[in-house]
Amino acid sequence: MIYISEEESAALVTHELAFDAVRRALVAAASKQSLVFPAVLGRAREATNTFSIKSGSSDELTGVKIGSFWSGNPARGLPRHNSTVVLLDQETGRLGAVIEAGKVNAYRTAAADAVAADLLARKDAKVLAIFGAGNQAGFEVAALARIRPVETVLVVAGPSPRRDAFVERIRAKDLAARAVSAEDAVRQADIVVTATPSREPLFQAHWVRDGAHVVSMGSDAPGQQELPTELLSKASLFCDLPSQSVQIGDFQHVRDEIDAGMLALTAIGDVIEYRAPGRRSDEEITVFDSSGIALQDLYMAEALIRAKASHR
Repeated sequence: MIYISEEESAALVTHELAFDAVRRALVAAASKQSLVFPAVLGRAREATNTFSIKSGSSDELTGVKIGSFWSGNPARGLPRHNSTVVLLDQETGRLGAVIEAGKVNAYRTAAADAVAADLLARKDAKVLAIFGAGNQAGFEVAALARIRPVETVLVVAGPSPRRDAFVERIRAKDLAARAVSAEDAVRQADIVVTATPSREPLFQAHWVRDGAHVVSMGSDAPGQQELPTELLSKASLFCDLPSQSVQIGDFQHVRDEIDAGMLALTAIGDVIEYRAPGRRSDEEITVFDSSGIALQDLYMAEALIRAKASHR
């Protein structure tokens, strides 16, 4: 049985590794040979301590990811979010590998949005708006700046030392960054990313400029919402996994319209494999709902195992 600790996985992971692994996972997710099962959401004795279990299988991999959010961890000097991936042996069902992947999970999530943006965002996208100034937001900026010529990052978050520190960290990456209002950010942005736990829309649909690409990353549970439903009726809609997106992603709020065929929803894996079109014009608005699927974690785990072997 293979074991990779949090320290090892954090040292091995890169944005390049994550992009390649998650791209493979999104292709697998759109394949008829793969299975992704409904996410299980739970909590510990303290209601603020929550966890999720996501599982799936493909021709190559079978396993689960356990993600946790423990609200009191910063007082212990630990991150709130943690993640553990378990791979099962395809032949016997016994433990094949256990990978602690707290930091890896941030790379994995950002990679999914980068894979989608590489297909959906305009090639000349230079202005990125990011809602949220938490841990994940920094990974989103780094991943997207790899695949588009981002020059300016507009940060939407409440005034706080954390927000100001986040802006300074982005500036240290040789990007122009500043905190602005939601309206100013969205009206100027070529790419909009929402990385929050919001339960209501963060901006108005008419602020989104023609040709923009919008990413909902934070919505991954019933009741969460970051995007205005009015935007979805005039945009082309994409996601990591349609069946999950309409249950716990941002598209849960237009589920009836999607089920009735009034709105079309495309798995990004079908775009990668040329079974469906991506962006069709420079004026089109595209939306990617990134609720996060187990196959992303399984393929990340496999990539880390290979990376560890190559470093020996």
